[in-house]
Amino acid sequence: RAVKVLAIDAAQPFDFEHRARTKIADDKKLRIGIVGFGTFGQFLAKRFIARGHTVLATSRTSYHQVAQQLGVAFYQDADDFCEEHPDVVVLASSILSTEAVLRSLPVKRLRRNTLFVDVLSVKVFPKQLLLSLLPPEVDILCTHPMFGPDSGRGSWHGLNFMYDSVRVLADNDPRRAKRCEEFLAFFKEEGCRMVEMSCEEHDRQAASTQFVTHTVGRMLGAMQLRPTDINTRGFDSLLSLVSNTENDSFDLYYGLFLYNQNATDELERLEQAFESVKKQLFGRLHELARAQIFPMPPTSSPSSSVRSPSPPPLLSPPNPGTDGQHGMRALSPAPTLPSSSSDGDSSHRQEHEGQPEQNGHGSNTRTIDV
Repeated sequence: RAVKVLAIDAAQPFDFEHRARTKIADDKKLRIGIVGFGTFGQFLAKRFIARGHTVLATSRTSYHQVAQQLGVAFYQDADDFCEEHPDVVVLASSILSTEAVLRSLPVKRLRRNTLFVDVLSVKVFPKQLLLSLLPPEVDILCTHPMFGPDSGRGSWHGLNFMYDSVRVLADNDPRRAKRCEEFLAFFKEEGCRMVEMSCEEHDRQAASTQFVTHTVGRMLGAMQLRPTDINTRGFDSLLSLVSNTENDSFDLYYGLFLYNQNATDELERLEQAFESVKKQLFGRLHELARAQIFPMPPTSSPSSSVRSPSPPPLLSPPNPGTDGQHGMRALSPAPTLPSSSSDGDSSHRQEHEGQPEQNGHGSNTRTIDV
């Protein structure tokens, strides 16, 4: 009868399990190359290294000292960088310089199965750029970490991370899909809220969120808002918004406007909304309230049967005599008023001035009641 072996009881090295776990963990480690080692590139590099990934970087500006402090291998020459054959190349340059940076990168020195990842704040633009400039053999993953060095200074738990697997040639090599998953797993393990979304939909929604946020923050910054002794929580939130947007460069804000075709529409909507609020606000100031706040000088009524006294400069000095019989004071004829008076006032004046009354002595005079 044949003996079936169900287990091997042979002795194993004392650290066998540790070695097995280490091997599994090492298989998940990536060689990540960062193109553009500015503020955001360094921000990502710190987290990559903390998770055990190998990080190398290149940039037009020399960051040798900063890279050494972070444990990053820095290459000033892009050819040397590409010849290190990173598994993943992260484009962390500014929006405005991305095309020039990508065109200057010696892509042919990379492996043909390299995964390219962009982390720009707009998505349709880099998607089209990567598809047009990169060889068809490389994989493309468009992402947008919806946070930065300020908002992501501490934990990334709950912060949004958008991604779109534009081109992953998993049919040719299953390891490509696994590598893409491992890169995304890094952000998931950091606590990010993973949002899979097309680049087109991202730009549509980002124009209503990110661009409007930056616009309002810069408008408030231009007002030079300052803390007061009686700040409300809402005002503190506005000051925080101003601080966050002012820490970002104007090039970033301009890139959000220039390379997102939805930004212009949102800017117009913002202007229309502001005008609408102004009209609603001033519309509540009706005539009665304005008359109470800003009283106007009294004006004569054309329908009045008694003529109101005209301002002193328009009348000649009165005669000193008084008619005791009628209780009237005689006045010399008033001069003709300026022609700028209204038609109603003119006709009313002609009614009384064209028909002089007889006083007690038979003389023609113009009288008014005292």
